[in-house]
Amino acid sequence: MPSYLRQLLAATVAILSLFVVSSVAQPFSQEGRGEALLSRHCAMCHAIGRSGSSPHAAAPAFRTLGQRYPLDSLEEALGEGILSGHPDMPEFAFEAYDVGAIIRYLKSIQDR
Repeated sequence: MPSYLRQLLAATVAILSLFVVSSVAQPFSQEGRGEALLSRHCAMCHAIGRSGSSPHAAAPAFRTLGQRYPLDSLEEALGEGILSGHPDMPEFAFEAYDVGAIIRYLKSIQDR
């Protein structure tokens, strides 16, 4: 095999491996990460998708939060800890990267 073909093959393998590594390192989009976080921490009480009822009758569906609050205003509460007057709701605090993912997901599911 000529050396230029070996070099081309090696370069192609290197480029393809970068795509594989980046897809493994970043398995979720921002919205997917936000959905996964809400599924893990909130879905036991809240409807977190585009449809469906909340398992806890008093818990609002997340697709309607934009009707009650500007979603960007939730960033601080999500980062510092959400406190609710409802006794069943635990306090949650998320890392800044996670807050951005959650807000992005919430914006994507809002009833229009």
